[in-house]
Amino acid sequence: MTRKQLTLCIIHEHPRVLLGMKKRGFGEGRWNGFGGKVDAGETIEDAARREVLEECGVSVGELKKRGVLEFSFERNPEEILEVHIFKAEHFEGTPEETEEMKPEWFTVASIPYTEMWPDDIHWMPLFFAGKCFKGSFHFGEGDTILKSALEEIPEE
Repeated sequence: MTRKQLTLCIIHEHPRVLLGMKKRGFGEGRWNGFGGKVDAGETIEDAARREVLEECGVSVGELKKRGVLEFSFERNPEEILEVHIFKAEHFEGTPEETEEMKPEWFTVASIPYTEMWPDDIHWMPLFFAGKCFKGSFHFGEGDTILKSALEEIPEE
């Protein structure tokens, strides 16, 4: 069983949320936060900052860790994606479209869940309520959730 560490950072300036339309690769055609793989020798927080900068051209300030989710897929049962989820409330720069992502602002009430990963609608309400959480989602064909677990946890 291999485990890959990844990051996901959501920029949330209440009531606005910055999401990006994934233009290529894993998750193409879906709205998501900004993130990706943790490189060798890089901290999880450094990876989150680097990915946000690479994907939408802004530098985030303080990162608040909100959760860890594990994802597994029937099509690749030997791999677990361990995603560390962060909230950033402050950033410098102007969000810009890159080769990988097209950023757009939404209100919390207008988040396009039907154009996102199907797990997002389950954990994002905890995220926007300021809660910390952990969970797992196992996907089958067509990215249908076959099994899931999600719980609120104390803040670290």
